[in-house]
Amino acid sequence: MKKESPIWLDKPDVSSLDIGIVVARFNGTLTQSLLDQTVSTLLSYGLSESQIHVRWVPGAFELPFVAQKLIFSQTKISAVICLGIVIQGDTPHFDFVCSESARGIMNVSLKTEIPVVFGVLTTLTVEQAIERVDPLRQNKGSEFAKAAIELAVIS
Repeated sequence: MKKESPIWLDKPDVSSLDIGIVVARFNGTLTQSLLDQTVSTLLSYGLSESQIHVRWVPGAFELPFVAQKLIFSQTKISAVICLGIVIQGDTPHFDFVCSESARGIMNVSLKTEIPVVFGVLTTLTVEQAIERVDPLRQNKGSEFAKAAIELAVIS
């Protein structure tokens, strides 16, 4: 059996892909950095700006709804990346938002049979969130972009 190499080792043909990105405005400076990294990686793999469709929503809870609307729009979407950052506070609100956004994103992917990447960072502190969006440290946006390309190519 042939073992498949990870997508980031081979540059796949992305000429027919359209990638949607839905971004939460809550924690906007941090999500903007995540978006910048994601788009930069998509462009480095050969996608053009016209193949990348960005939509903004108020927060992480709203990501699944707009991801589904984007998939059902006139554009042929190959995959969607949902980006958000939820930082734990003093109330259980964090648990509800994280759990329901994850469930909603998975439901959209299963319902539409289009890959939807869960690019929601769930951190305990602002410092952890900053570390995860720092392109010189972890660059999670790049990881989410690679996952979307890989899933779009294999599905």
